[in-house]
Amino acid sequence: MARVALRNVTKIYPGGFQAIKGIDFEVGDGQFCVLVGPSGCGKSTLLRMVAGLETITGGDIDIGGRIVNQVEPADRDIAMVFQNYALYPHMSVYNNMAYGLRNRGMGEAEIKTRVEEAARILELGAMLQRKPGQLSGGQRQRVAMGRAIVRQPKVFLFDEPLSNLDAKLRIAMRVEIRKLQRRLKTTSIYVTHDQLEAMTLADMLVVMNSGQVEQIGNPLDIYQKPATTFVASFIGAPPMNLLPIRSDGIKAQLPGATDGGILGIRPEDFVVSNDAGKGVAFDLTVEAIERVGAETFIYGAREREAQAVTATPGELPSGEVIVRIPGAEAPGIGQRIRAVAPRDRLHLFSADGRKRIDL
Repeated sequence: MARVALRNVTKIYPGGFQAIKGIDFEVGDGQFCVLVGPSGCGKSTLLRMVAGLETITGGDIDIGGRIVNQVEPADRDIAMVFQNYALYPHMSVYNNMAYGLRNRGMGEAEIKTRVEEAARILELGAMLQRKPGQLSGGQRQRVAMGRAIVRQPKVFLFDEPLSNLDAKLRIAMRVEIRKLQRRLKTTSIYVTHDQLEAMTLADMLVVMNSGQVEQIGNPLDIYQKPATTFVASFIGAPPMNLLPIRSDGIKAQLPGATDGGILGIRPEDFVVSNDAGKGVAFDLTVEAIERVGAETFIYGAREREAQAVTATPGELPSGEVIVRIPGAEAPGIGQRIRAVAPRDRLHLFSADGRKRIDL
């Protein structure tokens, strides 16, 4: 095991495009770090730089106390699991897992011990003589992870390893990956664009956007206190409602708010009630409903301006508001409802969305 530290790491491609813009963070020994963000944000590029598959333009990458900027991938003591499995189709599961160890000159007795132990951990013991074509997608991904485990590296690197699996299998596999990492206690960096996957896997979450870090922290802390409107809208499903503030009425109800500031309300923090109490209320006409079992998402159009309860009416631009409620309480299309967000569940951001303002 080892810690991984990135210090002012940058990546500039020929032509001047800056893919990574001075990133700093440290993954502790045995931590599970997840890099999450939209496609094109630089997360896979950053992972490949840690692996040595991409050169860095500036800064330092430290693995286990050693600067590895000029170290070849094979000598960094890392193991990588890719999205596409990259298994040899003509080889058995056993030989796929043993191949890298043989290339390193390891003896067959040690190889056998390592492969059989990895197969036991991953429940692949009965499949060691099968070819990849005889396995399901989930089983092939386990073989790919087994190939990494037998290396016994200092660091595991995962590049969207579950993207090719169906939704049900993805859920099962991410549970298996988390259990495996906790058991092996190997420092891990995992890349995904799926915010739910990121939230459920990470000890440490790194939210990226346009080649830079938006926020780093514990997943629950980031969810509860997003630092920017980008993080607020990216982490959480459905995304947070973000509503520009344009009136003295709202400012009176929310000290610290300024014209052009942005009010954030998560869909699950609304209560449908005529008893508004203290908070912000919206009168909505239900335009669409998504029933997803135990809960329902309501997409409502504002009938009139939002009101800061116990204050003068506030003016927010017209638009859609998303409300999440228990499934059994769903209203009908066209029905009018009042959605109230309690004051202690509100989020406030600066006009440019780059700064969180505590209420």
